[in-house]
Amino acid sequence: MTRNDLAPPTDTTLILRLTELAAAVERLAGGPSAAELELTAFTPAKAAELLGKTENWVIENIQAGRIPHTYVGKSPRMTAAHIRWVQAQGERMPNKYAKPVAARVAA
Repeated sequence: MTRNDLAPPTDTTLILRLTELAAAVERLAGGPSAAELELTAFTPAKAAELLGKTENWVIENIQAGRIPHTYVGKSPRMTAAHIRWVQAQGERMPNKYAKPVAARVAA
């Protein structure tokens, strides 16, 4: 290591680093906004990815009419509201009248 390696960076080096940093920030901020996601019609493959299911599961349930969907031309699509509906249908609230688990095991 020489003494020049320890010297403070020149103005040109700082400008280059700041430019790279600004480009990285723009890439990170360049994702879709919430409004854009609300208007997006997701393919069965993308909807399956968001739901944590297989594409086949989504297509079969669309064809059977078990989950909400729309069509863009002849292609089935799911909106963000449709995906939220599917997620909400899987939610199970605890039964307030059920015996506590520990009481069931002890009995």
